[in-house]
Amino acid sequence: METTPNLFERFNQWITESIMVKLFSIGFLILILLIPASWIESLIHERQGRADEVIREVSEKWSGDQTLSGPVLMIPFTKIETLKRWNDSKQTEELRETTHKAFFLPETYTASSKVKPEVLHRGIFDVAVYESTIAMYASFVTPDFSAWNIPDEQVHWKEAVLINGITDLRGISENPIIQNGGKKLLSEPASDIGLVIDAPLSHEEFNDAASPNRSRLVSGIVTPLGWTERASFASDFSIHLSLKGSQSLYFVPTGKSTEVKAEGAWPSPSFEGKLLPEDRTVTDEGFSASWKVLSFNRPFSQKWIDTEQSLSGSEFGLRLLIPADQYQKSICMAKYGVLIIILAFTALFLVEITTKLRIHPFQYILIGVALIIYYTLLLSVSEQVGYNAAYAISSIATVLLVSLYATSFLKRKPIILLFTALMSGFYVFIYVIIQAEDYSLLIGSVGLFLIIGFLMYFSRNIKWYNDR
Repeated sequence: METTPNLFERFNQWITESIMVKLFSIGFLILILLIPASWIESLIHERQGRADEVIREVSEKWSGDQTLSGPVLMIPFTKIETLKRWNDSKQTEELRETTHKAFFLPETYTASSKVKPEVLHRGIFDVAVYESTIAMYASFVTPDFSAWNIPDEQVHWKEAVLINGITDLRGISENPIIQNGGKKLLSEPASDIGLVIDAPLSHEEFNDAASPNRSRLVSGIVTPLGWTERASFASDFSIHLSLKGSQSLYFVPTGKSTEVKAEGAWPSPSFEGKLLPEDRTVTDEGFSASWKVLSFNRPFSQKWIDTEQSLSGSEFGLRLLIPADQYQKSICMAKYGVLIIILAFTALFLVEITTKLRIHPFQYILIGVALIIYYTLLLSVSEQVGYNAAYAISSIATVLLVSLYATSFLKRKPIILLFTALMSGFYVFIYVIIQAEDYSLLIGSVGLFLIIGFLMYFSRNIKWYNDR
């Protein structure tokens, strides 16, 4: 004699067999797994911040990013003004003398730089630094003060100096060699040479589109010219520098016509700034690039007084990139974490429905946790062997772990092989999306469309309501 199940037993049976309850429980598990997924992304940002901190520490000890702004000719002059005053209905005149600085840029400016890169290691982090030899040549026209109504006797020719802006003076490894009119000149450092430029962006600021304006007065070297009068003016200058720096080397096109060449043994340079090179060659052995800039291509004039204008707005140069930026790719991969979990759980659910197997929620949880731990494995291994190798190692290890665990509840070998193939396909699909940056949206959209089509085809014969 059969006994009729009581209400509790019927409810328990409904909970066990209901497809809707299963779907809701899987959705709830996915939401719970979003919490550790967000922790993983925070961990990646923390490690990237640590890498940026190491770059700053090494740069402080070696020398920072370098921007060369010069040569610029600076000549002081005295301006005499007549001030009219009224006192007790009487007009009086008073002469006021003020001293100002006039800045003149060269007619032609050429620079040639040979960069010798080096990779410094701090723990597991790498920092790109360089030593460079830079030869600069500049030709000036005779300074003209007539536009400011300054007679020649008010010009302080004896105080004329040539200034070259250098972002970080610690990078000067040998005494600069500066010549004018066949004479070798002595120079001295200065913390404020009166020029205003944009310092190059650091690694984190370069990746931040909202980075603030970094215009500021810069340091450099000042070279007294020893002129006594206008007749002492010599138009041609040559400057030779040995300069160290970290990551980037920028130039400011100070000449009315500027030509800059740079070359070095680095296979992955990034040409940056306001102007791109006219010619460039990049090979596995190194790079070479050349820029040609006219005064029409920059937002400042050939001469000015005091701090009337900034030399910012047209600087250009190169950055030595470390080829594998594992943190950026790991962040991109982490953004697809939810998609991997959803696809894996969907595959398990369809297997469960079609084969009449019962997979416990705890087994879903263990698989989900394995898919989350994958990202910490990827991050830690990529810091040691690079991103591509780490992706292969982490993906193979995770797929094998999940597949071997699935053998405990997926009893049929064809189903286990199918599930393993699906998991492998998911990781290959995500890898292709990350590598194809320009086409990632297109590939991702088409791939997801095909996956949805496959799920529709695979589930077409499922009797969702047990219809007979």
